[in-house]
Amino acid sequence: MSRSIHRYPTRSLAGDYARAGLGIALTGGPLLLLSPGSAMIWVLAPLALLFAAFGLRTAGRQTMQVEMSDEGIRASGPFGAAISWERLDVLRLRYFSSKRGRSRPEDGEGWLQLALGSDGRKLRIDSALSDFDAVLARAVAQARTRGLALDETTRHNLHALGLIAEGAP
Repeated sequence: MSRSIHRYPTRSLAGDYARAGLGIALTGGPLLLLSPGSAMIWVLAPLALLFAAFGLRTAGRQTMQVEMSDEGIRASGPFGAAISWERLDVLRLRYFSSKRGRSRPEDGEGWLQLALGSDGRKLRIDSALSDFDAVLARAVAQARTRGLALDETTRHNLHALGLIAEGAP
């Protein structure tokens, strides 16, 4: 039985922590200086809460542990779920570019998000996860074994990464 454990490295989350901290400082800091009746509270407070939620989400990803085995894939933590390979019914791969004008994974300027589903449960992991390529390859192999139909975007992204042939179902 093969089993592997994957985590989000702290250095890959450092930028998200910095963005959350800066956002909280720039929106929450001025809240401390405003008078209680100021209309700016209605603008800054929701933004501060949004940045705080983003920071908590980042902390949740840092504590997440993804375990892959012959039976399936399971993520622990607040965003965790267990997906059985034999009941896999969703595999989606999306590419998000961090630069304008880049729309393909082979451009290398962005990140991938893998969404897996089974029995109404969903698990989303992104390419910052340690050894993401092995997780993706295993999920694709399981999807092919099950004859799972992939949407056009997923097929395009998998082809760009060399994981499936052009025109594969």
